[in-house]
Amino acid sequence: MAAAMAASRSLRNLLIRRVMAPAPQGLSLSLRPMSSIAQDEASTAAPREAPDHSYESLQVTVAQKHILHVQLNRPEKRNAMNRAFWREMVECFNKIAQDPDCRAVVISGAGKSFTAGIDLMDMASEILQPQGDDVARISWYLRSLVSRYQETFSVIEKCPKPVIAAIHGACVGAGVDLITACDIRYCAQDAFFQVKEVDIGLAADVGTLQRLPKVIGNQSLVNELAFTSRRMMADEALSSGLVSRVFPDKVGMLDAAFTLAAEISTKSPVAVQGTKINLVYSRNHSVADGLNYTATWNMSMLQTQDIVKSVQAAMEKQELKNVTFSKL
Repeated sequence: MAAAMAASRSLRNLLIRRVMAPAPQGLSLSLRPMSSIAQDEASTAAPREAPDHSYESLQVTVAQKHILHVQLNRPEKRNAMNRAFWREMVECFNKIAQDPDCRAVVISGAGKSFTAGIDLMDMASEILQPQGDDVARISWYLRSLVSRYQETFSVIEKCPKPVIAAIHGACVGAGVDLITACDIRYCAQDAFFQVKEVDIGLAADVGTLQRLPKVIGNQSLVNELAFTSRRMMADEALSSGLVSRVFPDKVGMLDAAFTLAAEISTKSPVAVQGTKINLVYSRNHSVADGLNYTATWNMSMLQTQDIVKSVQAAMEKQELKNVTFSKL
């Protein structure tokens, strides 16, 4: 007990020394109690179009301060994924990854469904009439095509900003590929999920078969869903771990998703984005490899002033939403 108390005092003294240490040049750090800062007007203003995000198949808005809302925006087609979508998602999330103002993202679908999956009418010419004049060249073309489609969802996983999927209505085929690349999934009670590819004569090839087993941790259930293309309803999605919460309707679900995104956005972006990167890495590596990666990561990240600010807030019993963290 005495040893534990001594260790606690040592840690407290270390943190106090860190807080009291001279700030790097250009950084002003006050040790006076932080005043309560009113919520930024941008966080309560009506959503506005995000700058540099103009698309045919997507609508991107600034929902609140530090939060972007990416909507699949072909409601008349149940948000079916056309050729523009596969290109624009990559462009969109590459920009988000580099956006220092963005700290969290919510993805949802406009209209009555999240997505009906691939727009077969629009995509048929690429898939069913591939380029090339022999088997080798046709195969080379198709491999390149599938690899490009895979990047459409891998780019979500690679994006360091946490991405919350908010799903209502149908989430079919490539929709499951999309949401399994997201970090957190909420759904409305009317949502259903369907690995549809076997019904159109192919194996899912842009992420579901690779990510879904790791998301729900039940290979038997994954096999059942993938072999039969049966629907998984919202309650089963919750019990299996595909989603973490179910809400009565779309409005309540989106409110909860944005509340969650707002909570995430109050934390240090160094901490949150580093956490996502390490979680994704560790999922596909051994514990030893993951620990080694984290040690290498934190040998630089532990030097951030965000730790000083967070500890100061804790010592002064201030909420993190009143702490100003630099852009990242």
